[in-house]
This record gives sequence, structure tokens and C-alpha cells, in this order.
Amino acid sequence: MWRSSIGKKIIMAGTGLIWIGYLLVHMYGNLKAFAGEEAFNHYAESLRTLGEPMVGHGHALMIARIVLTLSLVAHVWAAMVLTRAAQQARPTGYARFRQASGNYATITMRWGGLALGLFILYHLAHLTWNVPVLTGEYEPGNTFDKLVVGFTNPVNVVLYLLALVAVGLHLWHGSASFFQTMGWRTAANRQQIRFLTGVLAVAIPVGFAVVPLAVAAGFVA
Repeated sequence: MWRSSIGKKIIMAGTGLIWIGYLLVHMYGNLKAFAGEEAFNHYAESLRTLGEPMVGHGHALMIARIVLTLSLVAHVWAAMVLTRAAQQARPTGYARFRQASGNYATITMRWGGLALGLFILYHLAHLTWNVPVLTGEYEPGNTFDKLVVGFTNPVNVVLYLLALVAVGLHLWHGSASFFQTMGWRTAANRQQIRFLTGVLAVAIPVGFAVVPLAVAAGFVA
């Protein structure tokens, strides 16, 4: 089934669901910055000790990273194959094209996905790989200090907020496509699903945005 169009759409739906779950957990963890330095650093360290003593130090975090990476690769692969198939289905463009349906999120889905891919690399360089020009001078081993110092740089804040706009648009269309792919969207529940996807597309970006904005405003320091 994975070789069919619907199979690839199911791959995109499943891997997208994994990333939505990750975003919710990650957002919850980020919000611990409002609880103060000690609480945030304890949360950051708990990610490395998760699963101990059943698994070794940092192993659960490594497994999560592998799953997320494989999910991202599968998601991008399915999207590229489906895009290529759509282009090959009509190699000659329309003499006059008019968007019959859809919205801004639908139109920008592919470019938004590319922008998010580039931002993931930037975000990793900023807060995981500790590239000095992005991270700045922070107290070694103090994750909270690294967060605060990083977001005192307005360039990091602006790029972060722009990426969150792309996240919102991607979630808006992607989560709606998930219900469509799984056959769960019907005429009877269309409005409820639209409301749910709208809430998701707003709540996650806003939940992420409040931390860098609070740091930039001096509320978290």
C-alpha cells in the first residue's frame, strides 16, 4: 500500500501526528521557563535521565531524536513523491489557472515545509549544537541561561516568530488533511474539525512564541 498515493498520504499523516505530539510536549517543556531557572534546568536534565535505570543516561532522548528524524525523512519523502506525481499527471500547464478551492495555508504548504526544514537546522544550531554566533556567551551547563542569552538576540527572536507563522499554516492545512486522509472528515463534523485544526494551528505557535517574547521583554531573565 505504501507505493500508492493513499499509502504515501497515510505515511504523511502518521509522521505528521508524531511531530504534532512532539510539538505539544516541547511547548509544555518550554513554558517551564516561566517557573524559573531551577525548574527549567530540572526539566532539561530530566530529558537526559528519562527511563533510567531501565535505559542508560541520554538513551531515551537519543531514541526520540532517531524517531523524529526518521519521521521527518519519511514525511518529506512522501511529500516529494506526491508532488512529483501531481506534476507528471499534467506536464503541460493550464493556459489560465484560477484557484478553485483552498486557502493561503494550502497554497504555501510546500514552501512552508521547506522553510520549516531550514528553520529546524537553524534552531538546532541555536539551542542544541551551540553555535557561538547564535547562542552567545552563557553559563556552561545552564540550559535556562542559554535560552535567555540566545533570545536576547533580536535576530533569533524574529526568525523564531517567522518560523512559527509557517508552523501555524502547516498545522492548519496538515491537520485538516490528516482527518481527510484517515476518512474521518464528513459533512456532519466538518465544522468541528475546522475549529479543532484552527485551535491547534493557533495554540501551538502562540505557546512557543510567548517564551522568546517574554525573554525579549525582560519578563524571563
